[in-house]
Amino acid sequence: MQASLSRPAAATLLAVALAAAGLGSAASPAAAATIPAGSGSYTDARPAGTSGPTTNTGAPVTPKLTAAARDKPVPTNDWWTSLAYQRYGDNPYSTPMYGHPLTYQAKASGLEVGYPTTPAIVGDGRQYEYAHKADLTVGLTGLNSPDTKADAWSDWTVTPYWADGSRTFRATIGHGMPFVYAKGSGGDARITTASTPSVFADNGNVLGITVAGHHYALFAPTGADWNVSGTTITAGLAGKDYFSLAVLPSTDALATYRKYAFSFVTGSQVAWQSVGGDVRATYTLTTEAKEGTERGTLQALYRHQWLHTADALTPYTYVSPRGTMKVRESASFTTSQKNNGVVPALPASNGVDRARLTGYLNEVANASDPFSGATDTYWTGKALGRLAQLVPVADQIGQTATRDKLLGLMKGRLQEWFTAGGASEFSYDKDWKTLTGYPASYGSDTELNDHHFHYSYYVYAAAIVAQYDQAWAADSAWGTMIKHLIRDTANPSRTDSAYPFLRGFDVYAGHSWASGHQGFAAGNNQESSSESINLSAGLVLWGAATGDTSLRDLGSYLLTTESEAITQYWFDANEQVFPASYKYGTVGMVWGSGAAYSTWWTANPEEIHGINVLPVTGGSLHLAREKAAIARNIAEMERENGGPAQEWRDLLWEFEALTDPARAKAKWDGVNGNYTPEQGESKAHTYHWISTLDTLGAPDMTVSGDLPTSAVFSKNGTRTYTAHNHGSTTRTVTFSDGKTLSVPARSTATGTGADTGNPDPEEPGPSTGNTFRLKSGGILTTSTADPAGADTVASADGVNRDGTPYRPTVYEAKQVNGQVAAGAGTTFRLRVDAGTKVALAPQVRVSYDLTGDGTFDRTETYRYFATDPVAGWEEYTQAVGAQAVTGSLGELKNGTVRLEIWNALGNGTSQVQTGTDAAVLKIPYA
Repeated sequence: MQASLSRPAAATLLAVALAAAGLGSAASPAAAATIPAGSGSYTDARPAGTSGPTTNTGAPVTPKLTAAARDKPVPTNDWWTSLAYQRYGDNPYSTPMYGHPLTYQAKASGLEVGYPTTPAIVGDGRQYEYAHKADLTVGLTGLNSPDTKADAWSDWTVTPYWADGSRTFRATIGHGMPFVYAKGSGGDARITTASTPSVFADNGNVLGITVAGHHYALFAPTGADWNVSGTTITAGLAGKDYFSLAVLPSTDALATYRKYAFSFVTGSQVAWQSVGGDVRATYTLTTEAKEGTERGTLQALYRHQWLHTADALTPYTYVSPRGTMKVRESASFTTSQKNNGVVPALPASNGVDRARLTGYLNEVANASDPFSGATDTYWTGKALGRLAQLVPVADQIGQTATRDKLLGLMKGRLQEWFTAGGASEFSYDKDWKTLTGYPASYGSDTELNDHHFHYSYYVYAAAIVAQYDQAWAADSAWGTMIKHLIRDTANPSRTDSAYPFLRGFDVYAGHSWASGHQGFAAGNNQESSSESINLSAGLVLWGAATGDTSLRDLGSYLLTTESEAITQYWFDANEQVFPASYKYGTVGMVWGSGAAYSTWWTANPEEIHGINVLPVTGGSLHLAREKAAIARNIAEMERENGGPAQEWRDLLWEFEALTDPARAKAKWDGVNGNYTPEQGESKAHTYHWISTLDTLGAPDMTVSGDLPTSAVFSKNGTRTYTAHNHGSTTRTVTFSDGKTLSVPARSTATGTGADTGNPDPEEPGPSTGNTFRLKSGGILTTSTADPAGADTVASADGVNRDGTPYRPTVYEAKQVNGQVAAGAGTTFRLRVDAGTKVALAPQVRVSYDLTGDGTFDRTETYRYFATDPVAGWEEYTQAVGAQAVTGSLGELKNGTVRLEIWNALGNGTSQVQTGTDAAVLKIPYA
């Protein structure tokens, strides 16, 4: 695998890597103009002796676009960017592109299409991948194009273009799209298969074939006819210029897919909004009916999407490196998640020794060089981030002189960078429509890597400055330069001619990409997902501090979405994504084709685990949603490391404090300040973070506030609420559990909350009984007024899942209180039906989280129930007996009760009844 220059730990490695790769300097224009930006400025040409985007041999490169796209800002750092960025001189087409479920690679004769379904474990067992392998190539007869260009794109689709003088060909592809929509002129439709296909359906213009075990449908215009000759399949287009193909989840899906064969996707767009304490996003495809009137389509949702949608899904699924994708029959769907709040700092607590904290603060503020010799964008950013974390901490304990000194240091360094003509500056590239900071590092200039990582620290630091000095952040002062960095990395506008829409953030994949050129066989990659989160958190705080609610809400959408992607694809929190044969439970890096237990610069487990934690800020609280996953993560790190962390111990203590503050505090106390902080950390911040969480408890992510700058902590059943109000008037923050907090203007407030008695109507309120009905939508309810229904239980996919939940259907009741009833046990009565499917076996697990902190203290797994292959409901109860029980029951205080049901055996879906007295769980509590 070729190495990206995506942020090693030491700057010295960069020079070695650049020299080895031959990345020399490209010529710079003789003179550069200075463009004013409020009090700041940037240039329109690179500083002398520096380089912009290059090929792998150091030759300057410009975007590879058609005339129709030439003036559009290219979204570099995307899943398909190699179409536009030619990284290798001998490849004018593309590297593999991972759309999921399909994979693609452009070549002279058209577009290779594959559907990898079997993972390979490579790299000494450290990487799993579903590598691109062509099942077929789609194009036109005789097509032999000298290159492929990007012709059009939208939020998650792209249309590559081929032309050879006689023929033109376009193919629209995208994330979650099982279809390839083709348009061409000068030749017949041509499909070349990797091996001789078997035909399972031949209906003239509709052909069903199986290649390499994968089923495809080919759709030519009405009146056309497909001809199969060995591995070549052709069809005249009956005077038309379009055709399509689709990968089918099964051969019996052909009729459904045929319905949408000529509903061509022409664009894709996401729209987001913050509603109370929730973030909602709607993903919509626009279509054109090439034949008939059908304008609908089929979309495959990633796990991070279908976990958070209430929209109906079909039984169809696909395999992907991100786990199972589920198919929706519609042109749109909506997701909804609790807003993962961001706070400028953890709140004040009596667990912090102010004298000790003051000493640690002074160590940083009075250092001879608070920036530790940093000169490039990345290490300067890290230093800014370290100082930014301490400003609100100093303010919190009344150390205003230290606070102001830190602010002065930050302002001074930001202003240096934001003023053209000095040793450090920003330069705009009109070809790539990007703003690059020089001195650059880790390919941020020559490869357009990592802008969102580097600039995240500048945006976050500026947001902290703006909290205390609004005049400094005004557009007429330094705010315009910050907005340029935001537009470069996370531009919310699709009509801005200077910067692309959300350069690095892939709205459908749910996370950002780091490589600017995507020039790898494994697709694009992202290592430090947490530095991407740092940008989103910075947007929340900057938008709040400057009164720009649209930027604040953009930050909430990006953070909440990427948080779930991290949970699933970096940490595999539900243990449903990584292949069963992969031995690791977390990864340092996600690739288009899979993921790897590695970093770009070291195999040290501390860095592999820590690179997706740093920097620890008030934007890191989202990680606490999956506390059991954090505990597994830390245990794996210590196992692979041969013991507790040493190099990055402070980061990993802070990470552990999100699930077990007492254990993290014991580790801190054991060292007693005798360690070297990670370069973006300080003893002051680590001490404040761990001591505060030890006092208030871990973040309680089951509750959200209607202000994005709010958070909740819980210890021993007691919740502490905090919020920062950047506004000019007092604000009452309402939390989803019904509590409120009055927050004065431009202040932080902390307390136990006032009870309004009006919890979020979309959240089930406190449960007051011990008998629950299953309710569609994943709810256990004591109500008997809900309508009867049924939910689908996913297939076991032909693998024995006995004892291990696999794609379970989950039902929960929260805020449950009760005392254990003597002599009682868990009971349930469920009705299940497998229809006529043979050898299915639903299985149930009941879990108890006694305090609602996200960790299940007791789990009871019951033996599976073998259904018969006769349509009709069958009764499944606890009488089958328990297979495994872990943990102990105890008093429920705002606890959570969960029932999971999955198919332990078989190769088909089943159903479970909801909303009836035969869909009941009774817990052993009074």
